[in-house]
Amino acid sequence: MTRKEESVSYFRNSFNCAQSVLSVFHADFNLPEDTVLKIATAFGGGMGRQQFTCGAVTGALMALGLKYGKGRNDSDEKKKETYRHTVDFFNEFKKQHGSISCRELLEGLDMQNPDDMKEINRRDMFRTHCEKYVGDAVEIAGKIIGIGQ
Repeated sequence: MTRKEESVSYFRNSFNCAQSVLSVFHADFNLPEDTVLKIATAFGGGMGRQQFTCGAVTGALMALGLKYGKGRNDSDEKKKETYRHTVDFFNEFKKQHGSISCRELLEGLDMQNPDDMKEINRRDMFRTHCEKYVGDAVEIAGKIIGIGQ
């Protein structure tokens, strides 16, 4: 199973978009699976289902931070490098999907609005839209990090 397929499998098994993306990188950074699942939980649904930045995007950015981020004893160049990779990720994700906004990616539907949520479910958008965002975020982040699929 590829990382992309694995991330979609997480998503189909009740993990949110951010968890599903970050989780497939846990072993690469010697982090326990449960730890990354817990860290990413609040970022699902565009951060607590507020539909800001797509959770698949934030999950990928956390993976980029693990690879390139600035730690306590690192130079500021590490932060700058992480920001460059973040912009690269954003550009590729937006090229593929037109936005990094959860609400825009779900065609303007509001998860907090019961009628909109019914429409999201009626149209099966978590499967038809979000699974694609999760898989593509993993693929893009994996390329930037230099980790095989």
